[in-house]
Amino acid sequence: MNLKSSKSRWLVFGGLLCSSLYWSSSVFAAGRIEGQVEGGGGAVAQAEVSLWLATPDAPRKLAQTQTAEDGSFQISTPGTKAVDGVYYLLAEGGVAKAGASTQPNPAIAMMATLGPEPLPYVTVNELSTVASVWTGAQFLKGDSLRGNALGLRIAAGNVPNLVNLETGGLGPVIVNPLNGPQTTTLAKFNTLGILLSACVTAIPDACGKLFSAATPPAGEAPTDTLAAAQNIARFPWHNADGLFALLDQFYPVPEGKRYRDVGLVPYLYYAPSAWTLSLVYSGGGFYGVGGAAIDSEGNFWSNNNWLVGSQTTIYQQFGGGNGKFAPDGTPLSPMITGFSGGGIDSPGWGIAFSADDKVWVTNLIGRTISVLDRKSGKPLSPDTGYNFDGKLGQMQGILVAPNGDVWTVDNENSRVVHLPGGDVSRGRILGATMDGKPVDGTLQVKGPFGIAIDQQDRIWITNSASNTVTRFPASDPGRAEEFEVGFSPHAVAIDSQGNAWVGNLIGHPGAMEKLALVKQKLEGKAEALEGSMSADDLAANMWVNLWDIISENPGGDVSMISPDGTVHGPFNADGAITGPWGIAVDGNDNIWVASSTSHSVTQLCGVRTETCPPGLKTGDPITPSEGYIGGLQIVAPIALDPAGNAWVGNGWNDTQAGFSEVPPEAQSTRFPAHTIVVFFGVAKPVRTPLIGPAQPL
Repeated sequence: MNLKSSKSRWLVFGGLLCSSLYWSSSVFAAGRIEGQVEGGGGAVAQAEVSLWLATPDAPRKLAQTQTAEDGSFQISTPGTKAVDGVYYLLAEGGVAKAGASTQPNPAIAMMATLGPEPLPYVTVNELSTVASVWTGAQFLKGDSLRGNALGLRIAAGNVPNLVNLETGGLGPVIVNPLNGPQTTTLAKFNTLGILLSACVTAIPDACGKLFSAATPPAGEAPTDTLAAAQNIARFPWHNADGLFALLDQFYPVPEGKRYRDVGLVPYLYYAPSAWTLSLVYSGGGFYGVGGAAIDSEGNFWSNNNWLVGSQTTIYQQFGGGNGKFAPDGTPLSPMITGFSGGGIDSPGWGIAFSADDKVWVTNLIGRTISVLDRKSGKPLSPDTGYNFDGKLGQMQGILVAPNGDVWTVDNENSRVVHLPGGDVSRGRILGATMDGKPVDGTLQVKGPFGIAIDQQDRIWITNSASNTVTRFPASDPGRAEEFEVGFSPHAVAIDSQGNAWVGNLIGHPGAMEKLALVKQKLEGKAEALEGSMSADDLAANMWVNLWDIISENPGGDVSMISPDGTVHGPFNADGAITGPWGIAVDGNDNIWVASSTSHSVTQLCGVRTETCPPGLKTGDPITPSEGYIGGLQIVAPIALDPAGNAWVGNGWNDTQAGFSEVPPEAQSTRFPAHTIVVFFGVAKPVRTPLIGPAQPL
């Protein structure tokens, strides 16, 4: 039988009773997967092929077979969808026909993650292995794939973006216009496949050299290609140069030729700073993102400051809506407007989910609070939003507490809004009155921006117009206290030990002259302009002045405040952290920072140093000196999902156009950025949505 010609057909072997909870029905029809195992572009004969079901518990082997001399195989499979897991194929051992050896190669181990349903035809090769390992890096240990059900589905759903599981070739997303010509992911993906091929096809000494280069920090050398790939994916910054050097050793450019004799092009010309794999996504109204968050199904939501295609500048802004993306990057919201209505107008930093499937959103231009239905995106708030009879200013951070209370901050008026149980009718405004007189005891905030809640039900608020963080008991805002951090703190996140991690946009100036410049531009000029400009124009000028400081004097850092109020740091990853906007905590309590002006993402070692590479202490960078890069512009939010993927939103693109009162026509729509970058499998998974401090999965 010609397997490839019949790959679209399923054979029904009959009914079979199965009592496992992992099947959608206790009675199902059996089928089969037909396929091919390939290495180096040729068949792998005599390979052991096994079908597995990955679940939150130990994976279950369902069937096993062996490839024929042409690399083909058939393997029986239940013909039903797995309720709480995903299928994957392993191919081990065998003889690679593209190699010189006729002996079985025990170092061959490749895989293909299929998803919750069996596929009629699958090619298992180096690219399917790289795609499956990088997306499932947080769930793989040897040949065992296991983890939380949602995370497994997210990982499996992203595999086809990288590889075509039917043909073993490149997937549609990695080669599309946002990725193929714009980032190094395609070349890096191919290069990883080439390095595995050298061992699969038994190039002399290739396996030993690959395994040596892929040995993890303080770990043991791998013994097969699957383990080697896992080590590279989990420690992408480790020995990056050494791994790249193998390319020239395994496949030197033949004399008189320009290119290496390999089957995958393009490949890397230069060593990467890290072997991360990331993809860029767009659409769904995503444009000039502010805040972002991930819901209970792993969908990524974005607050789009501005409307797609609008001639938005910092002085003249056309407000956008909310974006929603499936875990595989597919836009689920309207292409231009995103989700709109309910008072949504230029949503800012604040977005949060409540247990009753509501999405809470804060608005800048609209100066309102809006509510959407999480499943449909339809507005639940009135057309005007909730504005407390016009008393709200430009709104930023928002949180839903574990008890259902909603807390948010008014950045423009330096106040806090509390909605008990999410009931707007019972809402109250806390902080200073319009004439500057304090209310509610000592609660005073200065340009509040980020907000979080800790395990002791204490609210943490960053004061972006100062160098302080305010903390108070949720039950008694009058007992507020302040902690001094770096200048212009923005994002804040709480780890599992109750520590607050704060991103300081400007940081700790090294010279008094720089601090004087900050004060002059953010305070003195504001006073000079006040009364002569509208609130929106005044805010625009403040942004221009702030950005001048950040871009002309790159800086910024991270502070940690322990539960007892002790301030630690600052940490700046040896200068890699500049203009930090977004901050997140992963399931190992390590810290992820999105730096706006260095266009990068940095991972810091958290307080549980046992989860960090050997020798690192709290606050030390785990990522390389450049951080993780690729596809990033002037970034804003970062969010982590149940598969360990890091979602990073690009906020700004062309600041020269955006800070012009009348931009050049050809550049007039280019101020906002329009893309998201997802780094696969880099973080310990977390529970979503984030209600309270981060929780591991």
